[in-house]
Amino acid sequence: MTQIPAVPSHDQDADAQATPPVESVDRALRILLELASVGPKGVALAELAAATGLNKASVHRSLAALKHRAFATQDPITGRYLLGGAAAQLGVSFYGSDNLEGLLHGALVELSARVGELVHLGVLDGTHVVYLDKVEPDRSVRVFSSVGARVPAVRTAMGRAMLSSMGLERASLDAFLGEGDEPEHVWSELQGAPGRGYAREIEENEKGITCVALPVARGARVVGAVSVTVPAARMTAKRMAEIAAEIHAALGRALPEGMSAGWPRR
Repeated sequence: MTQIPAVPSHDQDADAQATPPVESVDRALRILLELASVGPKGVALAELAAATGLNKASVHRSLAALKHRAFATQDPITGRYLLGGAAAQLGVSFYGSDNLEGLLHGALVELSARVGELVHLGVLDGTHVVYLDKVEPDRSVRVFSSVGARVPAVRTAMGRAMLSSMGLERASLDAFLGEGDEPEHVWSELQGAPGRGYAREIEENEKGITCVALPVARGARVVGAVSVTVPAARMTAKRMAEIAAEIHAALGRALPEGMSAGWPRR
């Protein structure tokens, strides 16, 4: 599982004595590290100021810069600040030497052309999926996704594909669940994916949209997943199986020796 590097412990007294070369950059980095530590629940401006020892005005200015470059984001309802997709991508790049975007972009283009649908490539980052690449068909599909965006893993076909390939235990599932998620339904989908030959998500992440996905592995290590997104109105069980076969074929032609798509045959 790809994770953002843990924030190392440090001597606060030593930090206080050391003058940072560029104070504005240092403030932004301190805020970024704090956002990483609070996780998906986010943090309020006042809490962030208290945790970093900075005044709220300075924190607000730094957050504006971080938001501008997508290193931070703000929940439009609660107003709490969270780590942004660009920051997550640093963790992905740090741990992921597979260069999946470069390796698989051609296959995604081919796959999108063959099935006539929207295709995504993603990796698991903590409890979320991060979109690494996106190829759209000639006919547009209104889906609210973008490269670098983060989506709860259990609500996506890609996330389910990866989690079901990693041998996730039932006791560990709760850490991935959010408000409104149905544990038994999610667990059933994870359990059923290998035997079915694909992971699926039916109008759970976005109304009117269905996705089918396969995991990508290097040896025994899951490194990502590829999904095809289809309007629910034209998706059937037969079509899901056909799309899964197309994903497997396209990735099979693109992946080098030692990498594979789908679940091992039992």
